[in-house]
Amino acid sequence: MAVVLHSSPLLWTRLAALIFSCVAFSVAVHGGRLDHGTGDWCIFCWAFSFAGTLLVILVELFGLQTRAPVSWKNFPITFACYAALLCLSASIIFPLYYLKGSFGPSEIRDYRIVSTVFSCLATIAYITEVSISKARPGEVAGYMATAPGLLKVCETFVACIIFVFVTDPVLYDRHDALKYCMSVYCICFILSAVIILLCIGECTGCLPFPFARFLSAYALLAVVLYLSATIIWPIFNFDPKNGGNKNRPSNCSTARGLCTWDKYMAVAVLTAVNFILYLADLIYSSRLVFVSA
Repeated sequence: MAVVLHSSPLLWTRLAALIFSCVAFSVAVHGGRLDHGTGDWCIFCWAFSFAGTLLVILVELFGLQTRAPVSWKNFPITFACYAALLCLSASIIFPLYYLKGSFGPSEIRDYRIVSTVFSCLATIAYITEVSISKARPGEVAGYMATAPGLLKVCETFVACIIFVFVTDPVLYDRHDALKYCMSVYCICFILSAVIILLCIGECTGCLPFPFARFLSAYALLAVVLYLSATIIWPIFNFDPKNGGNKNRPSNCSTARGLCTWDKYMAVAVLTAVNFILYLADLIYSSRLVFVSA
């Protein structure tokens, strides 16, 4: 089997991401003394990114793109986008839980600082890979390399972060309106994930309706649903008339990581972020329909 090695900015960027993510989780496991569940999440982010990047490099090194069971026009950039978001989340969460208010031995703290630095470097490398790989105006590329495709990745990732916040502890069982918000997050996440899987598996042509029109209709539905959730979630969590608390409790300042009130606020902000992402998705998808027409 012939080995194909073409030096390019994309290859060097992937190698940099591979090294940075490897150092991040290796150092954290070796001397970070991770005693909290969030440490497992950070290790997963770095290890998953490392393993996926290694797989992409090996497939292209041995010229196996045509034998891969996925669309190689869509898979590498989709993975790179997810890896960038995973490493970004680890770069924020890891120091929040393991450096903020840390009074342990200085050696352990140094290991944690090194992991944080290399996590940030891995994030930059993956963002650079996405920037290099994304479709340029007039260029023929897979859907996931376009702006709407990358927005789908961001939408599903933001939804996953929301799920993490609302389930530990459970934040949506206090009122039916909050359960409605949770249903909005679930419905939009599932549909966006299905679209991504259809594109990676090159199954969009199997749909009984035009894919572009489906994307536009779904984006409109998601905008309406997320707009309602953006309004409802803060009303029933921060308005005292609805049992909420608009003032941050004093114990949140000394709590490790995020307290419950912080998580309510984080979900409110992330809901607004996803609303903006879906709105941008709607604009791009509508343009796609008009261009196709």
